[in-house]
Amino acid sequence: MDHADRAAAAASLLGAYNDGHPVEPLTEKYSDLTLDDAYAIQLLQIDERLRAGATVKGHKVGLTSAAMQKQLGVDQPDFGHLLEGMFHIEHTAIPADIYLQPRIEPEIAFILRRPLKGPGVTAAEAIAAVDFVLPALEIIDSRIRDWRIGILDTVADNASSGGVVLGSHPTALADVDLRLVACALYVCGEPAGNGVGGAVLGSPLNALVWLANTLGGRGIGLEAGHVVLPGSVMAAVPVSPGDVVTASFTGLGSVTARFAGSATAKENV
Repeated sequence: MDHADRAAAAASLLGAYNDGHPVEPLTEKYSDLTLDDAYAIQLLQIDERLRAGATVKGHKVGLTSAAMQKQLGVDQPDFGHLLEGMFHIEHTAIPADIYLQPRIEPEIAFILRRPLKGPGVTAAEAIAAVDFVLPALEIIDSRIRDWRIGILDTVADNASSGGVVLGSHPTALADVDLRLVACALYVCGEPAGNGVGGAVLGSPLNALVWLANTLGGRGIGLEAGHVVLPGSVMAAVPVSPGDVVTASFTGLGSVTARFAGSATAKENV
C-alpha cells in the first residue's frame, strides 16, 4: 500500500467512530494490505486522535489465546492503544450507544510503576516495572461490519479496542500467581463463562513482555502509570443495553461494568 491508501483506510475507520456505521473489511478493498500497513493505519488514527486532544493511557494485547490465534490463522498476538476516553468508572452507567457491536472480556490489568521499553525486556524486568494488578473488563468493539475480521483488519482497527473498566482492589504481583488465577464471568447475574490466567500465553506476564519488546521494536515505550491489558482469560461475550457484567477473579477481587438501559440503534450492525 502507498501512503494515500493507508490514509484513506485510516479515514474510513475514523469515520466509523464518528458516524456509527461499520465499514467493510479492509482486506476486501486492499489486496496488498500487509501487517506493517495495518499497524501504520492504526498509528495514523492514533496520531489524529492525539492531535484532537486525546492522551495515550496504555496499551492492550489481543489474540493471546491459542484458540483465537488458530481462528484467525496467526501465530502471534497483536497490540492496540488505550486512550483516555476509553476508560469507564466501575458501576457507573456506560452509554451503550457509543459502541457499534460491543463484546466484553475479563482480563488482569497491569499498572506500571516505571517505564518499560524493549527490545530485550526480560520477564524479571517486566515484573520489576509492575506496580500492581487489577481485575478488569475490556469492551472490545469492531468498526468492521459483522466482526468479519482477520489479523490485518483488527490490527488496523486498533486491535478492536473499545473501552476499559478497572476494578478498585490492587494486588501486588508477589501476592498472586497469575497463571492460576481463575475467573468467572456473569451477565445480569447469570454465568457467562470462565477462564484462567494461564490461558493468556501461559501467563499474562508473558503478554506484557511481548508487548514491551514488540512496541520497542517500533520505537514505542510503555510509561509509568500506563495500563496494560494482556489479553482475555476466556472468549468474548456480546453485551447489550441494560446488561450488568461482573468478573470475579480468585485472589484479585471483582469488577463490574454497567451498561445504560437505552441506546441509539446502530444501522446495519
